[in-house]
Amino acid sequence: MPTLRYRTAVVDGHTLAYREAGDPERPSLVLLHGFPTSSHMFRGLIAELADEYHLIAPDHLGFGASDAPDAETFRYGFEPLTALTLGLLDRLGVDRFALYVQDYGAPIGFRIAARHPDRVSAIITQSGNAYTDGFTPFWEPLVAFATARAAGERPDDTAVRALLTAEATQWQYTHGVPDDRLERIAPDTWALDQARLDRPGNEAIQLDLFADYLFNLDEYPTFHEYFRTHRPALLAVWGRNDEIFGPDGARAFSRDLPDAQVHLLDAGHFALESHLDEMVALIQPFLRSALAAS
Repeated sequence: MPTLRYRTAVVDGHTLAYREAGDPERPSLVLLHGFPTSSHMFRGLIAELADEYHLIAPDHLGFGASDAPDAETFRYGFEPLTALTLGLLDRLGVDRFALYVQDYGAPIGFRIAARHPDRVSAIITQSGNAYTDGFTPFWEPLVAFATARAAGERPDDTAVRALLTAEATQWQYTHGVPDDRLERIAPDTWALDQARLDRPGNEAIQLDLFADYLFNLDEYPTFHEYFRTHRPALLAVWGRNDEIFGPDGARAFSRDLPDAQVHLLDAGHFALESHLDEMVALIQPFLRSALAAS
């Protein structure tokens, strides 16, 4: 089995941590994690794919083992995170790659794909929206918070701060998971994420990202035009019980990409934790076919 390597690189003065595995001469797959986790979410998938692909899984700034400059000195938002991700790939000399996006990783990855379509060979999205379809009631307090912040108001942030608690972090991993699959999810997952959320200064970072997420929707028409124009091979594999990004978010990709492969598993938001075998069984043939065609 190829060795997993834990590495860092300095991009624009910030140290970004990333996991790397596989032969760099093989096709590259860049894995972009969501909230509130890190590249740790891809550990099982990396082990399954490293014999065949070159895998790079960064920790976004403010997450995992990457730097977390305070929110007073760094403007946290999805544009800066996109720039840092591209800077890392350029620093590593990764010119062409497939993308795997989840949650926060989606607005980062889709920006990269839409702006550099020649670099992206295929896309896998797991609970990573590019359409307003699939937004659930979970988002109502976040939208209210972001809207008030954008208007220069000081909103009541009680509801959004509750999303940073240990109870909310555990819920993200366990909601929508059938009882017989709950035992597959290691409690270490939410314990590790919570330890990082609880670092001094991290609450302000997360609130800034909550406030900025709403403005990713302004990019959606650009993403849709990219899909229609460049027709990337796309696999949407989703937990149909996800109460954060519902299954309509997966189905929506077929609107602009009629050949998209859409699969809904009996899982929640973190399907790699509870349904890794089923995910791999879909991902491997998709990548082989898509990369052979590209």
